[in-house]
Amino acid sequence: MNADSFASIAALVKARSGIVLTPDKEYMLDTRLAPILKQEGIVNMDALAIRLRDARAEALARTVTEALTTNESSFFRDGKPFDHLKRLLPKLQAARPPGQRLRIWSAACSTGQEAYSIAMVLRELGIKDAEIFGSDLSREVVDRARDGVFTQFEVQRGLPVQMLVKYFRQESGKWRASPELRGMARFEERNLLGDHKVLGRFDVIFCRNVLIYFDPPTKGKVMNALAAQLAPDGVLYLGGAETVLGLTERLVPITGERGAYVLPENRSLM
Repeated sequence: MNADSFASIAALVKARSGIVLTPDKEYMLDTRLAPILKQEGIVNMDALAIRLRDARAEALARTVTEALTTNESSFFRDGKPFDHLKRLLPKLQAARPPGQRLRIWSAACSTGQEAYSIAMVLRELGIKDAEIFGSDLSREVVDRARDGVFTQFEVQRGLPVQMLVKYFRQESGKWRASPELRGMARFEERNLLGDHKVLGRFDVIFCRNVLIYFDPPTKGKVMNALAAQLAPDGVLYLGGAETVLGLTERLVPITGERGAYVLPENRSLM
């Protein structure tokens, strides 16, 4: 693939998803897009770049973008945010009027492990008035999240055995989340670069380990958009390697809690 073709595909992916592809990632294009070339009968990457310039190639552009999205997840990933969540949720519930549901958004939810981890925390705390919204750019991973079916390898990554036995059932050598867990979460395709106002406010937002793929201006844009959807006393969780410093003034860190952020006016949580 020539440099112009790479630049063209990289620009399309950035515009559609925010993901920045640098020249050293050319190998990833070769690996992940090869099946698409074969399926579409496209001879090489240069021909693909030409095809993608056609405004009528919307479906192909979507498929290419999804193929270049990294979908990595595990249950109770990194641990600390979920420890903080266990302490936070009862406080949020106590601050809400009776009957008002807590709303939690798992943004860039991948195959659903994060959303189902949140659901298990809620169940263990006995909080029933809650809803979990999971979203991801990729149609394929959203469908998997809805199914709630995981391989043995996936459930062994971070899911305690007692939780596995309590909340999952074996089906044909795999594990399916119980109807109770699946009923707590709904999933849909959504682009983090889109307009989220229609979703309303959330008490908790998880957006972890995805902003690392964005450039600083895009990170700031996404963080400001998430801050706008956060309840006044809500909490945003980012990945351990992510920060708001120098990117937005609409969020400040909770002292002593890695990756947890609140609105500046809510420093009482700090």
